[in-house]
Amino acid sequence: MFSLKLNKLEAKRTLRNLAGIVVGMFAFGWLLVPMYDVFCEITGLNGKVTGPSSLSEESLAITEQRELLVQFMTHNNESMPWFFDSEKSQMRVVTGNQYEATFVFHNTTGKEMVGQVIPSVSPGRGAEYFHKTECFCFERQVLAAGERIELPVRFIIDPALPKEIGSLSLGYTLFDITDRVQTNNEIAKL
Repeated sequence: MFSLKLNKLEAKRTLRNLAGIVVGMFAFGWLLVPMYDVFCEITGLNGKVTGPSSLSEESLAITEQRELLVQFMTHNNESMPWFFDSEKSQMRVVTGNQYEATFVFHNTTGKEMVGQVIPSVSPGRGAEYFHKTECFCFERQVLAAGERIELPVRFIIDPALPKEIGSLSLGYTLFDITDRVQTNNEIAKL
């Protein structure tokens, strides 16, 4: 009889512990995005880039221009079989001037696919000074089987870029979103 009461107490304690773990996991999942943003801000990783921008003449004239290195890095998500690369791996630029870099996309498969590029600037503090005036990353790329295209990125580095930042890395990750687009098209037909 005593062991039966003990088993009920142990079961209640186990149930309480499991409920606490579930609540803790939910809280961790809910806090993960803000914690990741803080982590990226502190470490300078994963600089978030916004949509197309334009700089005013006044903002370009505020500070003196300087030269720095811009590096281009391309990555394919593991499920993306396309060839994707920049024509140049880096270029020297002067702040306040517009530049163009060309990127090559080649659908090496035997079927039409849809790709989407997600940009990132490193160090993260430099993202707000990296202004893209034209970028393929703002649109989905639809390539037929075997199709190859070259697309430009036009950008200006704001002269207000902090002096301690001597180089910027523009990273692009290419994702296969073919299934997602087809699913959305099927839903839209309903």
